[in-house]
Amino acid sequence: MSGLLRRMGLYAIAAWFALTLNFLLPRMMPGDPAQALFARFQGRLEPAALEALTVTLGVSTAPLGEQYLTYLGQLVRGELGISLVYFPSPVSEVIAGGLGWTLFLAGGALVVAFTLGSALGALAAWRRGGWLDTIAPPLLSFLGAFPYFWLAMAAVWLLGFQLGWFPVRHAYGPEVNPGFTLAFAASAVRHALLPGATMVLASLGGWVLTMRNAMMGVLDDEPIRFAQARGLPPARVFFHYGVRNALLPSLTSFGMAFGFVLSGALLTEIVFAYPGQGYLLLQAVRGQDYPLLQGLFLTITLAVLAANALVDVVVVLLDPRTRG
Repeated sequence: MSGLLRRMGLYAIAAWFALTLNFLLPRMMPGDPAQALFARFQGRLEPAALEALTVTLGVSTAPLGEQYLTYLGQLVRGELGISLVYFPSPVSEVIAGGLGWTLFLAGGALVVAFTLGSALGALAAWRRGGWLDTIAPPLLSFLGAFPYFWLAMAAVWLLGFQLGWFPVRHAYGPEVNPGFTLAFAASAVRHALLPGATMVLASLGGWVLTMRNAMMGVLDDEPIRFAQARGLPPARVFFHYGVRNALLPSLTSFGMAFGFVLSGALLTEIVFAYPGQGYLLLQAVRGQDYPLLQGLFLTITLAVLAANALVDVVVVLLDPRTRG
């Protein structure tokens, strides 16, 4: 457990460093958000409005140390400033809106791809040389080798525009109102099916190969042979001695991938005009929305650290050898 506590300490230091870097970067850039927003109105605002914008956006001329303490206090309260692109909406509300859609689409696709890919990889290794082991890994790797944006655009053109089986933009239809209703849930799932399926198809081959290779190594270990020699049921040998040990490398990769899910599936959200974190990031860059960029950077960094910390805890629970 001491090793796990040391890693948690390193994650805490990394989080503090990310918070501090997130504080310093915008203040090292020329200009300030108030001037950028004032210039966007192209002379339609009176010069006196600049002072009001400065107060609204929280631009401060106080010493850097005082600004840092104020910044930490605002983070504790969940205050990330005002978005310029979505003015006057707070950055926290803008990010919360995109975060839900990203978790629904990219998070759901990641869970499906990881679960299905790990299952296929484990079965392919268990029945090595069979039809699944012969067909699935090369076929899925071939599909995953295509550029993702090509797969997405081909799916949009064929299944969306030509056949009309799926909607090709936004997260739900204009005929429904957002809320906890069956009609809204059905519309959201229907809009997520096509982009989610392309994401699963593009990443499935990697999970299959990772699990298959790990499983092949585990099946050659002494514990597997000893369990088989004792006459244990094949299902128990497969799950308890095979899958449980072979899954550990994939869990680490899953934790990293899930952390980066919060950065948004940028290409997916652009092709399908899906309003997630990636789409927000694109809008923030186009509109030079520094407060929103700052909030997104902080969200992504902390999510990656939290996901890795959670994976370390899970690995320690599953593998006693890592409890040193």
